Amino acid sequence: MKSTIHEFQNIKVMSKKILLITIISLSILSCSKKENATTVDELIKAGNVKDLQTKKGLIQADLAKIDEALSKLVEVKNQEALVSVLSVKDTTFSHYLEIQGSVNTKENILVQPEFSGNLTSLTVKAGQRVSKGQILGRVDDAGMSQQLASLENQYALAKTSFERQKNLWDKKIGSEIQFLQAQTQMISAQKAVAQMRAQVSKTLIRAPFSGTIDEVFVEKGQIVAPSPQGLMRIVNLSNMYVSTSVPETYIGKLKVGTVVDVFLTSLGKTYKGKVRQVGNFINPNNRSFGIEVSVPNPENLLRPNQVAKLKIIDYTSKNAIVVPTNVVQEDGTGNKFVFTVTNSNGKTGTAKKVLVKIGKSSDNVTEILSGLSANDIIVTEGVNSIADGMKLNF
Repeated sequence: MKSTIHEFQNIKVMSKKILLITIISLSILSCSKKENATTVDELIKAGNVKDLQTKKGLIQADLAKIDEALSKLVEVKNQEALVSVLSVKDTTFSHYLEIQGSVNTKENILVQPEFSGNLTSLTVKAGQRVSKGQILGRVDDAGMSQQLASLENQYALAKTSFERQKNLWDKKIGSEIQFLQAQTQMISAQKAVAQMRAQVSKTLIRAPFSGTIDEVFVEKGQIVAPSPQGLMRIVNLSNMYVSTSVPETYIGKLKVGTVVDVFLTSLGKTYKGKVRQVGNFINPNNRSFGIEVSVPNPENLLRPNQVAKLKIIDYTSKNAIVVPTNVVQEDGTGNKFVFTVTNSNGKTGTAKKVLVKIGKSSDNVTEILSGLSANDIIVTEGVNSIADGMKLNF
């Protein structure tokens, strides 16, 4: 915009210069005709050196007058500048710590079989919602079910024998050793049944938590065993969080419950999260500590490993004076300053250099701690082409 304005000004100046040269040239020619009807071409043709030198001197004197007049016109014009202005107001200013994190969930696992064998049953498919403890599939138990049935029969017999011996012993019939032997046999049979049941239960593949089956990697009838791929992936998207690392200088400014703006770049949405965990260990390699920020997921749009940008408020000032960061300049002595408008009259005014003390910057605005007051008018565009005392148009 500034370059367009300068080009427009240069065009106007050149136009004036051409016009003045044309007028003066015509005047010179007119005067020359009155004083001497001999034209420049005729003088050149005549070859009269003295007359040519006289004519050249007259023309150069007139051109000098033109240059002087133009320099004054340009100087006057350069004392004015076309700018944009803004009236500053009191506002609430917040400074953010901006860091990048990764979306995750504690409930995102690959389901593994506890028992190797033939996958005799597969009861779920990708995209299906499941509940905690729900049976997802079954692996062939290699005859353990029959062994369990046999042990259960042995336990039933041992239990019956014990109960009879107990009834006799209560009536003081029989020996104590017979009672204790029956009791021991029953307990042993009971433990054998429990152990076998535990083994058989390992052939059942159950959901470790409620969630959604994201992928299934096996087919019914396939021989399965624990592997890096697993049988299927189950994910719960209702307990999402963002994990990241924060510089140790912020360790006193973050606590559990701190509100955080979480922007998901892939969704173009911002969610309100809260710090749910603050690490107790400083990483010596990068002098940072870890945090976890819980994030609501009402629309189930969040996914593990999504990139998130966190904005954590670490400073807030009410009734603050803020200006666009790019209008704050620095002079040769290191002082910060802005240009304000004085003697404002409609669309004109005078530039004034005002020294300011700045605070923190965030979102392309900077807090002004001193030097400006509410309703002051500052120059926002064209600041690099003006000077103190210059006339302004806006």
